[in-house]
Amino acid sequence: MKFVAEIDIMPLPALLDPQGKAVGSNMGNMGLPEIVGVRIGKHVTLEIEASDRGIAEKKVTEACEKLLVNQIMEGFSFRLEEA
Repeated sequence: MKFVAEIDIMPLPALLDPQGKAVGSNMGNMGLPEIVGVRIGKHVTLEIEASDRGIAEKKVTEACEKLLVNQIMEGFSFRLEEA
């Protein structure tokens, strides 16, 4: 079976997000003062060949933990759909 994983990688809440802070600081200049607390992360899409959903979830988690995410500074979540 083929699955598609949509992975969101974000800075940990306790850490400073300089890029998000810079964007958030400029929202007022853009006429959007209501927008505060901006955090910027990454989005990754993977296609996985696996015999079932459980194995696909395990492989996505392994890819995130071993390669895609710096677990000292980032956290991740993902959605898995059958393709």
